[in-house]
Amino acid sequence: MVKQTDTPAGQSELAPLGQYYEWMPWNPVEKVIMERRSTRRYKKEPLPDGMIRRILEAARFAPSTGNQQPWKFIVIKSPEIIAEMEKDALWFTRLLVSLYGYTSFKGLRRWLTKILAKSTVMRFMSNMFHPVPYFVYTVAAQDKTTYFHNAPVMILLLEDQRGVSTPSVDIGVAGEHMVLAAHSMGAAACWVGFIKLITYFPKWKKKFGIKYPYKLRESIVFGWPSPKADGIVPREVQTVQWFDGGMDDLPRLERQGE
Repeated sequence: MVKQTDTPAGQSELAPLGQYYEWMPWNPVEKVIMERRSTRRYKKEPLPDGMIRRILEAARFAPSTGNQQPWKFIVIKSPEIIAEMEKDALWFTRLLVSLYGYTSFKGLRRWLTKILAKSTVMRFMSNMFHPVPYFVYTVAAQDKTTYFHNAPVMILLLEDQRGVSTPSVDIGVAGEHMVLAAHSMGAAACWVGFIKLITYFPKWKKKFGIKYPYKLRESIVFGWPSPKADGIVPREVQTVQWFDGGMDDLPRLERQGE
């Protein structure tokens, strides 16, 4: 079983690609996967266009159901455009908090808003109003954080809704190819699902030419990290079932990460 502590983050030796032997150190691909961290602070210096093209090429070679490649990518390098998107996302966030931010209200308004929120948006948009993003909404509404982290590059991931099976899964795989490719070249990245906030503004769909069959699904920001934060960090231990016996045998349980 591979443990989190089996291979130190600062190891000088890497195993060759295409081989496996017990207790071997990470190979270069594993090293990038294990040490990658989401980055939320970037230098102003832009990434070279050549690097961005290689990041996009990594996504183009991602696997997809039936090899349908249900995606389209849009690169945004304009500081003016990204700032305007940030401005609109903040405006919409403040609207949400003013309508449904019952945690900041008192008395009768808090009670009424809580009922309204739980019976409407929180019921039908539970992912969007999960405690984690909801906390970011409240902090952003107070100008204490940014959504796009002042990154110099943003890539929009559009989903072709005609895709086979579950296109959103294919989009996730393609995006992860981008993230790993970026980190392998010394850049950094962060998924920003809050991009969905700007879909409520028709001007952005018009600006980027987003129309059926495409839908804005996700965004990833890229840049040079400030400071560099990659490194292996503890992860939650997972219990994994192994079915390696017969039909009447119970699964073997293994705690991954210990």
